[in-house]
Amino acid sequence: SLGEKQQALEYYKQALPLRRAIDDRRGEAVTLNNLGKVYDDLGEKEQALEYYNQALPILRAVDDRRGEAITLNNIGAVYSSLGEKQQALKYFNQSLPIYRAIDDRGGEAGSLNNIGSVYDSLGEKQQALEYYNQALPIYRAIDNRGGEAGSLNNIGSVYDSLGEKQQALEYYNQALPIYRAIDNRGGEAGSLNNIGSVYDSLGEKQQALEYYNQALPIYRAIDNRGGEAGSLNNIGSVYDSLGEKQQALEYYNQAFSLNRAIDDRRGKASTLNQIGLVYSSLGEKQQALEYYNQALSLNRVVGDMGGEAGALNNIGLVYDLLGEKQQALSYYNQALPLTRTVGNRGGEAITLSNIASLERNQGNLQQALTQIKAAVEIIEDLRTKIDSQELRTSYFATVQVYYKFYIDLLMQLHKQDPSQGYDALALHISERSRARGLVELLTEARADIRKDVDPKLLAEEQRLLQLIDAREKQRFEIVNSPRVHESNLKTLVDKLQTEINDLLNQHKQLQTKIRTTSPKYADLIYPQPLTLSQIQQQLDPDTILLQYSLGEERSYLWAVTPDSIDSYELPQRSEIEAATQTFYELLQNRDNSLGSPRGIIPIATDVSRTRNIDSALKLSQMILSPVADKLGQKRLVIVADGGLQVIPFAALPDLNHAGTEEEVNYQPLLINHEIIHLPSMTAIATQRQALKGRTSAPKTLAILADPVFSLNDLRFQGKSQNTLTDINLSLDESALQRAANNLGHDVWKQLPGTREEAKAILKLVSPQSSLQAFDFAATFNWATNPQLSQYRFIHFATHGFADPKNPELSGIVLSLVDEAGQPKRGYLRLGDIFNLNFPADLVVLSACQTGLGGEVSGEGLVGLTRGLMYAGAERLAVSLWDVDDGATSELMQSFYQQMLQHGESPNVALRQAQLQMWKLDDRRNPYFWSGFISQGEWR
Repeated sequence: SLGEKQQALEYYKQALPLRRAIDDRRGEAVTLNNLGKVYDDLGEKEQALEYYNQALPILRAVDDRRGEAITLNNIGAVYSSLGEKQQALKYFNQSLPIYRAIDDRGGEAGSLNNIGSVYDSLGEKQQALEYYNQALPIYRAIDNRGGEAGSLNNIGSVYDSLGEKQQALEYYNQALPIYRAIDNRGGEAGSLNNIGSVYDSLGEKQQALEYYNQALPIYRAIDNRGGEAGSLNNIGSVYDSLGEKQQALEYYNQAFSLNRAIDDRRGKASTLNQIGLVYSSLGEKQQALEYYNQALSLNRVVGDMGGEAGALNNIGLVYDLLGEKQQALSYYNQALPLTRTVGNRGGEAITLSNIASLERNQGNLQQALTQIKAAVEIIEDLRTKIDSQELRTSYFATVQVYYKFYIDLLMQLHKQDPSQGYDALALHISERSRARGLVELLTEARADIRKDVDPKLLAEEQRLLQLIDAREKQRFEIVNSPRVHESNLKTLVDKLQTEINDLLNQHKQLQTKIRTTSPKYADLIYPQPLTLSQIQQQLDPDTILLQYSLGEERSYLWAVTPDSIDSYELPQRSEIEAATQTFYELLQNRDNSLGSPRGIIPIATDVSRTRNIDSALKLSQMILSPVADKLGQKRLVIVADGGLQVIPFAALPDLNHAGTEEEVNYQPLLINHEIIHLPSMTAIATQRQALKGRTSAPKTLAILADPVFSLNDLRFQGKSQNTLTDINLSLDESALQRAANNLGHDVWKQLPGTREEAKAILKLVSPQSSLQAFDFAATFNWATNPQLSQYRFIHFATHGFADPKNPELSGIVLSLVDEAGQPKRGYLRLGDIFNLNFPADLVVLSACQTGLGGEVSGEGLVGLTRGLMYAGAERLAVSLWDVDDGATSELMQSFYQQMLQHGESPNVALRQAQLQMWKLDDRRNPYFWSGFISQGEWR
C-alpha cells in the first residue's frame, strides 16, 4: 500500500548513510536499488532512475555481476515504461551477456523476455517471437513453471496481435494448466481472459462469455480489483454486442463501482462512456447525456484527450438527435481538434461525418460534402476497419453507411444542378463503397491471401504496418498522458511522428512496388474503383448497366450505356427490401401461380393469387419502372445492392409485357433479356485485365457432389474412433455451426439429389476428360488440389452459402468426417477460396444458399463470387436458394448440353436452359428455373 511504501522509503533513507559510514559498498548499492524500486512502484520514474544510476557504478566497482545485471534490467524497465524503448533495449542488452557469463539461467531468461517485450511494443513481432522462444526452453530447463507460463502467454499475445488466432489459442491453452498447477491464480485468470478475448474477436461470443465468467471469480478470490473490473467490462461488452442491453448495463455498473473503489479514474471514464452508449442505443437520451458528461469531466481531470474527444462527440450526437443542432455543432467542433492532436484518425472520421450529417440537415450541402469527403478519405486510408465500439458513436453504424450518405448528398446536389456531373461522381462513390466493402469483409474474415503476390513483399508490408501501429500507439499513449508537456516527452512525440511519417512513406513505396509486380492482388487490396468513363468502356452497345444503391431515406438507380448515364430516385431501402423479401419467398413457393400458361388471372375470391400478382409486379415497378422504356431487348448487367443481391432479375415481371387490367400477364425479363449479375463494374474490369490472353484449360469437367457431413449419415458405418479435435478444427466447426444457425439450420443435411445431378452431367463428358469426387472423397484436399486447374468447368454440388448475418463466415461445405469417423477439415472459407487456383471458364455452385433477413449490406454475395473470380473463374453460375432436386438436375443437364454440344457461352447456355423450362407447362413456374444466376464475363 501507499503508506507502507512511504514507510519503506523512510527506513531505506535512514539505512543509506549508515551503509556509507561503515563503507559497506555492496550494502549501499542494495539500498540504492531498493530506493529505486520503491520510487519505481510509486510511478516516480525520474527519481527511480537517479537511485538505480547511483547503484550501478558501485556494483561494478565491487564486481557484483548479478547485482549489476539486476540494476541494468531495472533501468531498462523504467525507460520502457517511459516510452523510451531504444534506451530500454540498450540496458536489457547489457544485462543479458552478464547473466550468461555468471550462468544465471533465470536471469538470462528474464532478460530475453524483457528484450522480447520491447520489440513487441515496437511492432517488431518476429524479433519479439525470437527472444520469447529463446526464453521458453530456458525456463523449462530450470523448471521455472511460472516463467514458462509467462513466456507461453507472451508468445500467444504476439500471435494474437498478428491475427493468428489459432496459434494464440494454442499457447494460451498451454499456459493455463501450468498456472493452475503452480496455484498462480492471477496468471490463471489472465490466461482465461486472454482465451476469452480471442473467442470474442472471432465472433464466438458464448465461448468468450464462458472464459470471462471463469476469470471473474478468481480475480475476486485474490482481491485483484483491477482484474475484476476488467472482466466485468469484458462480460458487459459481450452482452452489449449480443443486444442484451440490460445485462450489459448490470456488468458495466459493477465495473464502475470497482473502478471508483480503487480510484481508477481512466477506468471510470471509459465505463461511464460505455454506459452512456447503452442508454443512447435504448433511446434514453437524457440518461446517456448524464453519463457522457461525467465521462467528459473525468477525462479532462486525468488528461485523457482521446477520451475527452470521444465524450464530446457522443454528447454532440445526443444533442443532434434531440434536434438541438447548434449545441451539437459546438460539441463536434470541440472534439475535432482533439482527435487530430492525439492522432485518432478513426475518431476524426466519425466527428467529420457527424458534422456532415448536421450540415446536410440544415441545407448546407456543399459544407456537408467537404466534411464527408474528408471522412471517407480517412476511412479508406485506415488499414483495418474502425473499431465497432467507436463506430456506434456516429450516425453511421457501419462503414458502408458513410458511402450511402456521400451518394445521397451527391444525388441531392445533382437534383439542384444536373449539369455538374454529380450523378457520375455518385456512381463512382458506389463503386468505391463496394471496393471498400470487400476489403472490410476480407479483414473481418481474416483472409490471409497469398495468391498472385510475392510473399516477401507481404511480409515486408506486415512488418511496416506493425511498426506504424506500434509507434502510433506509443505516441497516442504519451499525448494522452498528463506528462505530455514535459520537454523530454515532447521531444519523443516529435521523434515518433517523424518515424511514423517515414514509415508511411515506405509503405506507399511498397504499395507502388506491389502494384507493379502483383497487379491482381493490388486491385483487390488497394482498389482503384472505376469512374463513369471507365465503366462505359467496359460496356458494349447491346448492353445496359443497371446499378443500385439502397439508402435509408432514398435509393438510387443509374442506367449506363457506352455513351449515356441516366439516374433515378427510388423509394427507401426498407420499402424496397420489404417487397424484395416477399418476392424472394414467393419464388421459393411452388404454388405461387406464376407458372399459369395464360398468365395470372385475378379472381375476386382467390386472395393468394391476387397477392402474388401484386407482389411480383410491385418490386418490378419499384426498381424498374423508371428505366423500363430504355431496356428494349438489351443485355442487362445488374450491380445490385442490399437485398436485391439475392433476387434473380430474370424472374422479375417485364413491365413492357405486363398485360392489361383484365388479364395480368406474367412475362419474366428472361424472355427478352440476357441478364448478368456482378458484384461491381470494377470487379469485371480487373478480371478482364487479369485474364487477358488466357487460353482454356485442356480438360472438360471436375465435379464434387454429395459429401458426408456427419456421423449420422447412413454411409457411415461403425462408431467414431476419435472424439478429440484440434483447435483449428474446433474453431472451424464452431464457425460453421454459427453459419448454419444464421441460415436457419440445426445441421448441414445430406444432399442426395446432388449425386443424381452430378451423374447426369458426367454422362455428357468422356471419363478421360472428367474428374469426380463423391461421398468421403469430396474433401477439402480434393477442392484445393492443383489438378483442378486442368479443367474448364468446375462444379460444386454441395452446400455453399453467403451468410446474411455474418458474411465473413460465407463458404462451401465439403466432407466433414472420413470413413473412420474422424473429423476432417471440410469448411472452405473465404480465405481458402481466394487462394484457390481455378483458371476455369466456369465455376458452378449448384446448392448454394444466400438467405435473406435483417440488413443485407455491402457486397453480400461478394465473398463467394469475388473469391472465385480472384481464384481465376471467368464466369459463375450460382444458386440463390435450395432449388427443387428434379428441376436442378434437368436444368443442369440442359445447361451443360448448350455449352458442350452447341458451343454456347455459359451465360447464354443458362438462359437457354431456363427458357426451355419456361416453355414446359410443368416447369414454367420460376420456382423451378429462376434460382440460378450468371455472374462474371458476358463477352
